[in-house]
Amino acid sequence: MSRPVTPRADVALIAGYHSPQLDVEVRLNTNESPEPPPDGFTTALAGALRDVAWNRYPDRAATELRARIAAFHGVEPAQVFCANGSNEVLQSVLLAYGGPGRRALVWEPTYALHSHIARVVGTGVVVEERAADFSIDPERAVQRVGEVRPDVAFLCSPNNPTGTEDPAATTEAVVAAATSAGTLVVADEAYGQFASSSALDLIADDVPLVVSRTYSKTWSLAALRLGYLIGPSWVVEDLDRVALPYRVDAVKQLAGVLALDHVDDMESRVARVVGERERIVGALGSLGVDQWPSGANYLLFRPRSQDGSPGSVERGDEVWQGLVDRSVLVRNCSGWPRLGGCLRVTVGTPAENDRFIEALADLVGTP
Repeated sequence: MSRPVTPRADVALIAGYHSPQLDVEVRLNTNESPEPPPDGFTTALAGALRDVAWNRYPDRAATELRARIAAFHGVEPAQVFCANGSNEVLQSVLLAYGGPGRRALVWEPTYALHSHIARVVGTGVVVEERAADFSIDPERAVQRVGEVRPDVAFLCSPNNPTGTEDPAATTEAVVAAATSAGTLVVADEAYGQFASSSALDLIADDVPLVVSRTYSKTWSLAALRLGYLIGPSWVVEDLDRVALPYRVDAVKQLAGVLALDHVDDMESRVARVVGERERIVGALGSLGVDQWPSGANYLLFRPRSQDGSPGSVERGDEVWQGLVDRSVLVRNCSGWPRLGGCLRVTVGTPAENDRFIEALADLVGTP
């Protein structure tokens, strides 16, 4: 049957960004927290839901939630913007500062939604390449910001899917260049609480920089879909102009506030994940894979060919399927541009990580 209506041609050509949801015993492919929220949080949320005025719209300004997030980060509520996950935060930024005739600058490989959302809202995308170790050359970055003069520039630290962190000096150099070029820098820190540093220290009302965060990872609330941005108050005002009214529902607002009553628990689970991450790093070091340093809750690695030579797309696919056959699911990046043969594993519970290490060792052996 022919269809009477078709989408924009440029949108129709964009491949979706989805992870396979397979029936496996160990799921380590979507960078979720390996632990649920603490019991005290779920009990408090269940009680608070009884008092929700379900027949009324939620607080449009998310006043209490923004105040609590602001207090957590040591900023003012006027510097906080909340949305339905950090992806909607990124979309709001591009609706306000992107669009037809405007451009976004990205350093690939990086989070696919930066370019995807930009193109969906009609923003041109300028792609720069990362080095072989997935770092950004600060001198080249400064040069390109000055030449391109993009409306938005995306940094991502820790970078997804590589896990690499941007040194503070790189971020500072890009922000300084952006200030001269009239560019808004978006520091995507969805995994920032696992990292050794943050761009939050650079936030000021006269600096064109925003930091995007999420409740999905460190707060164990991926199902909630709550993200936020910290930035200059004028950016928040601009985002409010393009955002839909009542976008953050009453449940999200309650859960976001109550989660902040459990900071110690969050910090403890982050420490456990980082400890397990380093244990996996040590294990991979004795196996037939190449890996990259990570400041996130996941690791990127490339299985070597069976003769010990560098891996290939075919080898990556083969090892990914072998892990699935052993009921362990990781992210298959082997066919992605610039990531040929690579796989990405989320840090799970100690038992899940043991299963992964054992299954991988069975497939790739030792060097």
